Formats: sequence, structure tokens, C-alpha cells
Amino acid sequence: MTLLTYQVLKNVAEQGSFRKAADLLGLTPSAVSHAISSMEKELGFSVLNRGKNGVTLTNYGERLLPYVNAVLNSDESLQQAIAEFNGLKQGRIKLGCFSSVCTNWIPDLVLSFGQKYPAIDIEIFQGTYDEVRYWVKNGVVDLGFLSVSSAGGLPITPIYKDPLLCVVPKGARKKKGLMQVEELREYEFVTQRESTDADIQNFMREHDLSVTSNYHVVDDLSTIAMVAHGLGICLMPELVMNDNPYEVDCFGLEQDAYRIIGLAALNPDTMAPAARSFYDHVIENYGKLNLD
Repeated sequence: MTLLTYQVLKNVAEQGSFRKAADLLGLTPSAVSHAISSMEKELGFSVLNRGKNGVTLTNYGERLLPYVNAVLNSDESLQQAIAEFNGLKQGRIKLGCFSSVCTNWIPDLVLSFGQKYPAIDIEIFQGTYDEVRYWVKNGVVDLGFLSVSSAGGLPITPIYKDPLLCVVPKGARKKKGLMQVEELREYEFVTQRESTDADIQNFMREHDLSVTSNYHVVDDLSTIAMVAHGLGICLMPELVMNDNPYEVDCFGLEQDAYRIIGLAALNPDTMAPAARSFYDHVIENYGKLNLD
């Protein structure tokens, strides 16, 4: 099998379509179909399910894809290393991040890094903690921003301590100062799925907070919007509230509650040159801003 065969499988898996993959690769749909059929014949098993609604990976295909990504990433690393030996800094970085990092840090990082390394492209993948962790583990992205508690064993460099805040409807809390755990028990909550707010769920378990909630959402701003309209309160990292457009009040927690944001890589010691350059750029600009 050739690198082109691996690229075909990767693109078909991502696009769910022979035609879309063919367009991206500059091939005909029949050439893509032939490449997959030849691959399956050589492997001795099917890697794709073909149906009226598109194509999906078989169980064998899903298990094979991380190895395919590893081969393609290794080739990219090789090409970047050769370019570096020739005095050039070029290549492509695939970066995973969750919402608040995407809105607060990524625009500045992409622009500042681009000024320093104009020949290196950055491709951004936004998702939940679970999605970013999956992407890093399976070679879909080179690097991923995660909270340390959600890294799931991935090597991760802590860079930022992000305090948790209690967010309440505007004027709903008359007391001043920090919010105590016992006071939290008095409110109904708007909660997010655990894959989205693992650090908040950890805080609730640690303090035995069995909250009542009829609202289970994914998006940060959806949560805050519900709070703003009086449907409950929520806990939210401070970084999220930097982009908040809604009228709410925020209070610190009496307990030292926070999430640690870090930058994860599957193999930190063998990153491609472009990924290493971006990693160093992040650490230089954001590393350990407030970890003490």
C-alpha cells in the first residue's frame, strides 16, 4: 500500500463520501473507490461500510485508522525535518481545542505564530474534552488543549490555572463575597454534560453536591443564557465568562476551585518540527501564567 492509499482512506473516513474525498484529493470518485477496493483486497478484510447514506468505517477500519494516521503523520514529520535541514520552517499543524480556549487564545496564537512562521499552516479542530482527547490519542491532531483532569493519561503540560465561578441570575443573590458549598445546595442548577465540564463535575462529587437540574446542555453560552433567564445557577470557569454577553452575576467559591488547562501531545519527545515550534510558542506566550 502507498501513502496515497492511506490518504484516500483517511479522507473517505473523514468525509463519509467517495466523491467528497475525491474532490479534496484531486482524484476521480472511481479512482478513490478502486484504491479502497485494492486496499481491502490486500488486507483481507473490509474497512468501509457502503450504503445509500454514505460510507462509514467498519470495526476493522476504526481500529486501523489510528495506524494510518500515524503513518501519514510520520511522513509529514519527515517532510518537515527535511525542510528544516534546508533552513526552512514549513508544514501543517492540526490543533484540537475546546470552546473557551478557541475564543480567548486561538486567534492571538494563530496570528502571532503566523507572523513568526508564515510557511506553517494551522488547522483548528474545536470539540469537547472527550473529542480533543480522542483526536490526540488517534493522531487526528498533533496537539490538543485539555484540562489536566480530562487528559486521561495523555502527556500534558499544565499552563494555566482557571478559577471556577458561580454564575447566578442578575440580582438573584443579595449576599456579597464568596459563595459557600452549603449555599449552592439551595439552588437548582443548569448543568452540562460531563464530557464538556469534567472539572465542574469533579468539584461537585468532591463536595457531595447532588444538585437538581432539568437542563443538561453542551454549549457554555447556552448554559449561561438559561441562568440569565432565571432557570437556575451554574458553575463556570472564569475564562468562559470573558466572552459572556448575558446579564448575570459571578461569585468566587470559598473553596479553592479551579481547572488547570494544559497542552497535550501523544508523543511529546518526537513531535514534528512544526508542532514543536507551535508547542514552544504556546509555552512562551501562555505557559504558567498563573499556576502559582
